[in-house]
Amino acid sequence: MTTSSFLTSVAIFTLITFHVGALDTFIAAVYEHAVILPNKTEITVSQDDALLLMNKNIDILERAIKQAAEQNARIIVTPEDALYGWEFTRETIFPYLEDIPDPQVNWIPCKDPHRFGRTPIQTRLSCLAKNNSIYVLANIGDKKLCSSHDSACPSNGYYQYNTNVVYDTEGKLVARYHKYHLYHEPQFDVPEKLELVTFNTTFGRFGIFTCFDILFHDPAVTLVKDFHVDTILFPTAWMNVLPLLTAIEFHSAWAMGMGVNLLVANIHHIRKNMTGSGIYAPSSPKVYHYDMETELGKLLFSEVDSHPRVSSADSTTMNWSAYATAIKPFPVQKNTFGGFISRDGFNFTELAEYAGNLTVCQKELCCHLSYRMLKQEENEVYVLGAFTGLHGRRRREYWQVCTMLKCKTTNLTTCGRPVETASTRFEMFSLSGTFGTEYVFPEVLLTKIHLSPGKFEVIKDGRLVNKNGPSGPILTVSLFGRWYTKDSFYKSCGTSNSAVTYLLISTLLMVVTWQNVVMV
Repeated sequence: MTTSSFLTSVAIFTLITFHVGALDTFIAAVYEHAVILPNKTEITVSQDDALLLMNKNIDILERAIKQAAEQNARIIVTPEDALYGWEFTRETIFPYLEDIPDPQVNWIPCKDPHRFGRTPIQTRLSCLAKNNSIYVLANIGDKKLCSSHDSACPSNGYYQYNTNVVYDTEGKLVARYHKYHLYHEPQFDVPEKLELVTFNTTFGRFGIFTCFDILFHDPAVTLVKDFHVDTILFPTAWMNVLPLLTAIEFHSAWAMGMGVNLLVANIHHIRKNMTGSGIYAPSSPKVYHYDMETELGKLLFSEVDSHPRVSSADSTTMNWSAYATAIKPFPVQKNTFGGFISRDGFNFTELAEYAGNLTVCQKELCCHLSYRMLKQEENEVYVLGAFTGLHGRRRREYWQVCTMLKCKTTNLTTCGRPVETASTRFEMFSLSGTFGTEYVFPEVLLTKIHLSPGKFEVIKDGRLVNKNGPSGPILTVSLFGRWYTKDSFYKSCGTSNSAVTYLLISTLLMVVTWQNVVMV
């Protein structure tokens, strides 16, 4: 049996085993937290002072957890860095860390707080889950003692990891994930091996990763494609970057492109452009929050399908390039010009008329747009752009992007720069591209950084089109593609022997767990 057929068989077996008695929907909650930061992060504080700060933040999270439980939420996600912030050195983060054991030890910290040494934070989080009968995901720091015989062992004798933990309704530690793709985090180490972490409930199968991980194949895509999770739990400290990578814009697009629920809890810190949390289903955002005006946190909750891909009426695989490669390209405009989005060199062409059909190409990628504006605003200019290549200064991740966007001013040299307001509405638009990847994420962002739920759809031939009347005022309409196999460091773990073994073991454990639940 091939790896792919084995994984498919496991997925079908899992669905059959879990369908009887499973909950069809559940209420999920996420909390955007305005973190209380330490006064200074360049000076090492005592463990007691570190604990005092973390408990102040947990005091706030506790109110959100209790409120979510009162709304019958079954699970709540809190943000990355929510207990202490982010700007640390290896030395100054150390007092905030605890030794977090493998969940296989079968531990309820609330009942046995001293089993693994000093663990006051794990104990309090466990008790919050237990006392409120709700699954709780929190992001904390893990430390692991290493030997001087280990050549990679850091000078302080510990590996330090950015870590997510999940406690179930009994307060038991059921999941631990060490973040793999760090982003300017010198205080933490990259784990030796990438982890594929899932856990199972009566309301679906869950996977976990953190912030920057979402932009890579592993663990993000592997958890969906090979481990067949229903819902991803995603704590983040996401800094918004217009026009393509605001939190609500990209995360809602990722949920749609991957066909799973995505529960996103972001930090709220407007001076760092950090805001944007949501509960995203494959069909549409359920609820989201974006606030650059206040310093307040925000609790969100919504009912979602436990098995969104099973409940979907149409599970046909998307062919993102079917339409674009089948049609004769529209005439390429003579006024095509170069410009930049961040550090990426796009080819642009202007939407010079109130309606039209345009094509712009860059290397193997051609982007096609049909459009009709409701009214062409004299002081607003839109362009169609194409980019294919390694992204940004690091030039590690391979992007393919087709985008229709508003320029900052009527001067075409400003196209691609961040802009937050628009007035132009479109009676219709249809965007497609000759993508070389199957991983494409459809984005529509409206004026003042709002989403457009229920007003657009992706047709199975790869066209992103509007529906249900004219659009709101548009900032961007984009198809954001990730060609993972062209990344400069690509190495997939999705079909490795270890991944298959992990999936088989976790599935068998899932069956045992489910049988215990049914018997109860």
